[in-house]
Amino acid sequence: MSLKCALVHEWLTPKATGGSELVVREILNHIDADLFALIDFESSNPESYLYQQKIGTTFLQHFPFARNGVQKYLPLLPLAIEQLDLRAYDVILSSSHAVAKGILTTPEQLHICYCHSPMRYAWDMTFDYLRQSKLGSGLAGWMTRYVLHRLRQWDVLTANRVDYFIANSKHTARRIWRCYRREATVIYPPVNIESFPFVPQKEDYYLTVSRLVSYKQVCLIVRAFNKLQLPLVVIGTGPEMKKIRRIAKSNIQILGWQPNDMVKKYMANAKGFVYAACEDFGIALVEAQACGTPVIAYGAGGALETVRDVREHGDQGTGLFFKEQTEEALVDTIKQFEIYQGKLNPECARVHAAQFSPQIFAQRYLDFLNKCTQNLTIT
Repeated sequence: MSLKCALVHEWLTPKATGGSELVVREILNHIDADLFALIDFESSNPESYLYQQKIGTTFLQHFPFARNGVQKYLPLLPLAIEQLDLRAYDVILSSSHAVAKGILTTPEQLHICYCHSPMRYAWDMTFDYLRQSKLGSGLAGWMTRYVLHRLRQWDVLTANRVDYFIANSKHTARRIWRCYRREATVIYPPVNIESFPFVPQKEDYYLTVSRLVSYKQVCLIVRAFNKLQLPLVVIGTGPEMKKIRRIAKSNIQILGWQPNDMVKKYMANAKGFVYAACEDFGIALVEAQACGTPVIAYGAGGALETVRDVREHGDQGTGLFFKEQTEEALVDTIKQFEIYQGKLNPECARVHAAQFSPQIFAQRYLDFLNKCTQNLTIT
């Protein structure tokens, strides 16, 4: 007897195009599942693969300005996700980086959560969130702290609603254990390797592609290249755009948002891809390596699982790490990169990136799902 599956994700909007959305797309390529989310503005988007697909949503769908970021209704997200009635399904698959894992289930249902990250603004980034938010000080600040406190309590409680956790990296698995005291199986997310052009001969510029938000540390990269006076291209948009434009010197091009084809072109031709954030996985690092482009990355988080430092791996190296999120550390590493770049083989980077292909993700995810559902009894 076939199992009836539901797939739950946080939000589906044209601006949400990161690694978690790629996981949702790949799961739907292989599993016949009904899709649910807090909000959905993709099924009405003619350019989306979800165009005209039936997607279940919550009351937040009708709230003002939800399309531009439902996170503004943060205190309501737990309540909203719990309003989705999925009792008709045998298996619940959640793709969660905020509240999707908090879906209500019955004892007869199986819930498998692919966790991209425990809720960052409730855990690791609480103090950054408070410092940057207009609601982070005064009486409003204390109210915000209380909301985040209750959110952490709810987040831990709802971990008990999950039967099996999958983590997108070993780094995320450790965070899941720290926050929830739950073990997680690591299955790396899919990266569409074949869609990125392999270019062995590089041009004379460095590149970073990122949302321009504080934790991505793009300002740090810009300040380091101001000192180095080497050519840097910055692609991306976000709240730090004005600040970055203000501090950037003439050797830095800030292109803002660019279509995918243009991003791939710049990524394929760059002499090095620079990334300064601590990511749970870091899909852009793998995309750069798929192009044969070496990576200069902050040596923490998921980068340690996706990039091979040439100083340690020799001929199999695909980039260099800098150990501290400081201008000095990045400047020193770029100088070393200028020396080591002749030892970095573009073909090795491409081969290394291939282990994160959609085919490998699908095989491991489906094998895990089959294993979990073997003893599931349908009543």
